[in-house]
Amino acid sequence: MEQPELISVRGSYRSMGADYGRVALDKIEHNLDFYRRVWTERAGISAEDVLAWGDVFAEQVRAYDADIAELIDGVAEGAGFDRRLIFALNAKLELMYGSGYTDCACTSLAVLDSRTTDRHTLLAQNWDWHPDIGPNTVLLSTTDEDGFSVLTLTEAGQVGKSGLNSNGIGVCANLLVTDRDAAGRGVPYAVLLRGVLQSRTMADAIRAVTTPTRISSGNFLIAARGGEAIDIEAAPTDFGHLVPRNGLVAHANHFETEVAGRDTKKGSARLTLLRAERVRHLLEDRLDARRVDAEAIHEVLTDHFSYPDGLCRHTNPANEYVERIVSAYSMIMDLDELTMDVTPYPVCENPSTTYALDAAGVVTAGAQRQGTA
Repeated sequence: MEQPELISVRGSYRSMGADYGRVALDKIEHNLDFYRRVWTERAGISAEDVLAWGDVFAEQVRAYDADIAELIDGVAEGAGFDRRLIFALNAKLELMYGSGYTDCACTSLAVLDSRTTDRHTLLAQNWDWHPDIGPNTVLLSTTDEDGFSVLTLTEAGQVGKSGLNSNGIGVCANLLVTDRDAAGRGVPYAVLLRGVLQSRTMADAIRAVTTPTRISSGNFLIAARGGEAIDIEAAPTDFGHLVPRNGLVAHANHFETEVAGRDTKKGSARLTLLRAERVRHLLEDRLDARRVDAEAIHEVLTDHFSYPDGLCRHTNPANEYVERIVSAYSMIMDLDELTMDVTPYPVCENPSTTYALDAAGVVTAGAQRQGTA
């Protein structure tokens, strides 16, 4: 797999979305084809139902954040797709509930500045998903008319996932599922992630998750320059939170706090019960010595304990098509320098590229770290 395409847009939210949609048209079409297959074959949702739900989600997103709704409207306009389809794509997980989809694996971590070598706050994750989505992932950079910038690694057509903003706030995503997740009227998980990235302060970032009506579960590992991080485990009617221990907070794909509902992933998501602890075990000595850096985190994200289902995930041909999950990308963010190191699958072999967001909202691709395998 190669580095994601960097798409940089600026202007009003509608115009940024339109420019993004035009550039990413082919990738958006591929992602729509993939998720239509999943929605139809696994969740039993007809094409007409997808459009109907797209209308519902458009209404919910607009009430949540008009700028995000304008961005999605612009994507549909620029790519030439029915806007309902693009809103549905930004609610892909909500439309997958009931599909019987059992596998997933993302691992996220944040290290506070008190434990890093250069006293910068670091946020990182392996994003584990289907390899067919990897080549149709983009690195989206937006700079609005106020000069506020967001850099996010996301599936083409979506407007947010894991990333950082020009105020030094970052977020990483981890899938969570409870028996209370269901179709309905609420703000989709991917849109909540963009809501965090639109936040100017940590207080706003937390409220972007905790105050809206949610119909799905999801994990939000939020960190900010200045040396703070919080992990929010959100369910439809409740949420819990975790804070760093010894300067580290890590998360996988099961709930670690008591929230309303039954966790339906903790028994099926590969190695989820151990992945966060594995991160802590691997970083323990460096945390104690206050010597954590990007290289140390990269070593963690390429760990092969319990191969092929460990922190560094590799495909298993024995699994059925939609369950062939890999670590599609790893990313390491420096929230003080506003940089993002991105490594494509296989993340243990490929070089990483550092993307830097400057004060003018310009993203430049810089030095590469060579693969370790």
